[in-house]
Amino acid sequence: MLNLRDVRLRRGTRVLFEGASVGVFRGDKVGIVGRNGSGKSSLLALIRGELAPDFGEYSAPSGLSIAVVGQSVPDSAQSVLEYVREGDVELVAIERAIAAAHAAGDGHREAQLHADYDIAGGYGARSRAASLATGLGFESDDLERPLQVFSGGLRMRAALARALMRRSDVLLLDEPTNHLDLDAVLWLEAWLRAYRGTLLVVSHDREFLDAIVGRTIHIENDRLTAYHGNYSAFERQWAAARERNAALAASQRREIAHVEGFVERFRAKASKARQVQSRLKWLARLPQIIEAQGEESFAWEFPRPAKLPRPLVTFERVGAGYGGHTVFTGASLSLAPGDRVGVLGRNGAGKSTLMKTIAGTLAPLSGERTAAPDLEVGFFAQLEVEQLDAASSAIDELGRRGGATVAAWTPQQKRDHLGRFGFRGDRVFEPVGRFSGGERARLTLAIIVARRPNLLLLDEPTNHLDFGMRSALLLALQDYAGAVLIVSHDRSLLRGACDRFVVVAAGGVQPFDGDLEDYAAWLARGTARAADAPGTADGANPGSGAPESRRDARRREAAARNRLAPLRAQLRKIEAELAALQEERTGIEHALADPAKFVLAAGLGSVAQQIAALEDRWLALSEEIDAAQRA
Repeated sequence: MLNLRDVRLRRGTRVLFEGASVGVFRGDKVGIVGRNGSGKSSLLALIRGELAPDFGEYSAPSGLSIAVVGQSVPDSAQSVLEYVREGDVELVAIERAIAAAHAAGDGHREAQLHADYDIAGGYGARSRAASLATGLGFESDDLERPLQVFSGGLRMRAALARALMRRSDVLLLDEPTNHLDLDAVLWLEAWLRAYRGTLLVVSHDREFLDAIVGRTIHIENDRLTAYHGNYSAFERQWAAARERNAALAASQRREIAHVEGFVERFRAKASKARQVQSRLKWLARLPQIIEAQGEESFAWEFPRPAKLPRPLVTFERVGAGYGGHTVFTGASLSLAPGDRVGVLGRNGAGKSTLMKTIAGTLAPLSGERTAAPDLEVGFFAQLEVEQLDAASSAIDELGRRGGATVAAWTPQQKRDHLGRFGFRGDRVFEPVGRFSGGERARLTLAIIVARRPNLLLLDEPTNHLDFGMRSALLLALQDYAGAVLIVSHDRSLLRGACDRFVVVAAGGVQPFDGDLEDYAAWLARGTARAADAPGTADGANPGSGAPESRRDARRREAAARNRLAPLRAQLRKIEAELAALQEERTGIEHALADPAKFVLAAGLGSVAQQIAALEDRWLALSEEIDAAQRA
C-alpha cells in the first residue's frame, strides 16, 4: 500500500535516512521508533506528501484518504463539537453540495444528496463527534463551548478527535499521548485497536505501542528497518541483532588488523608484492559493519535530601479549588520519605489542583495542610518548563533557578550536573530557545534535582522524553530517598515507580486499592456510579471465608508494601552509610601502606566497628522485611 524503494531523505544538509526500502500493507498498525531527531516525523511528512525523496521512490495508491492531526487549532468561536464534526470531510462536502443544489432549485439533485448523506451516517455525525471528544477528555458541558476558551493541551485533544472523525484509509499520529491523561490514553488505545485502516504512529510510550501495533519501523544509523511485532518484540529482536552485529564487527576488526599487519611486514618485499596488492584490494572492497549506537545513555541521580522529616506533609479533610469553585473536599493523606504514590483520575477531576495544594502554591479552602518545617518541594509541571528564559543558557538557568545549593557551586560543578542530564560541552552555553521540548523538560528536571528536594511532585514528567530518558528517570526515582507523587499517562513509569495509588474523582480524593489493570476495569464499568467507589472490590466479602479475590490480593499486597516502605527506607540509608564507611576504610588501608602514617590504625579500628554494627543492623532489617513478606 505504501512503498519506499531505496529512498534518501534529507532535512537541510543532514541525511535522515539512506537506501530506505520498506512496505506498509493495508490494515497494518505500525509503530515508528528511534532517537529524537532521527527522522520519525519527517517520515510521516514524506507519507503525507509534504516532503519528496532526494533519491529513490515513494509510492501510494491514488485517491488515498490520509488523516492527520492538525499542528494548530484555530482560536475561534466555533464550538468543540462542530470543530470535531467537520473532521468528516466527506459529510462536509455532501452538506455543501446540498446547500448548492437547494440554492439552484435542483430538487432532484438535492434529494439524491440527502440519500447519500443518510448512507454516510450524516444524521449520527454529531453523536459520533461527541463520543470522540468526551473519550479524549472533554466534559459534555464543554462540547458547545468555543475553542478559544480552552488551553493549548485541550485544543490539541480537539485536533486529535477531528482527525479520528475523518473516514480515512491511513491514519498518521505523531506522539498522540503527549496531551492526554491516562483515562484518555486507555480510551484511545481501544479506539485504535478497532480502527480498520492503516495506522502509523510515532510514540515513546512503550505500553501504548505494545497494545496497538503489530509491526515496528526503527530508524537508526540513517537506515530504516522493519520488525514484526509490537515494541517489546522489536526490542528483543533489535538487542539480538545488535549482539550479532557487535560480534561480526569485532571479528572484522581482527581480520583487518591481521591483513594490515601482513601488508606492513611485506610491503617492501618484491616477492610478496602480488599478495600485498591482493590484500589491499580485499580491504578496499570490505563492507563496513556499522555497530548499533542504541539510545543515548543517561545517568541521572537525585542526591540525598539534606533533611528527611517524617511526615513531610499531612492533609486533614482538605478541600481545594479556585475562587468560589471547590474541586475536591475531605482529602486526608500523609506523605513520608520513601512514599511512592501515583495520582489517577480523569482530566479536570482535580489532579493538578491536588498537586498544587500539596506543594503549598494553592491554599486549601477548608481543612488543614500541615507541612514539616524542613519540607523542600520539587514541583515539575508544564508551567515550570514554560518559565525557562528562551534567551538564557542552560548553565545560567541552573544558576538562576537552582536556589541556595547551586549558588555555592563552581562553574565546573554546574557543568558536571548538567552533563548527567545530557547537556555536555558547549551545549550548556546554548540559548534555551534552541532546545527541543524534551531538552527543556530535561533541563527543568536538572534544576529541580539540584535543589535537593525531599518531596518530588511530577505532573506528566515524560512528555517529550524518549525511551532512554524515561528509563533514566525511572531508575533515578527508584533510588530517591524522599517521597514522590506522580501524575502521568505513562504506565511504565507508574508501574515502576509507584507503590500505591490515589484517585481523584467525584469531588474527592481516595486511596485506590488495586493496580492499573484494576483502574482500567473500574473505568470500563463507569466512574459516574457513586456506589462504585474506587477501591471497592465488587462482590468482596472479607468475612465470608471465600477464596481471596484478585482485588483482595492486590489490596493485601499494597498494604504490605506500605508497611515495608519505612523498613526499606532504613535499609537504603544503611547501605549509603556502609558505602561511605567502606570507602573511608579503603582510604585508610591505602594510607597505612606508608609506615609514617601508622597512627591511622586507631581510626581504622573505629571505622571497622561502625561497619560491623551497620552490617548487623542491615542483616536484622533484611530478616524483618523477609519475615513480613512471608506473613
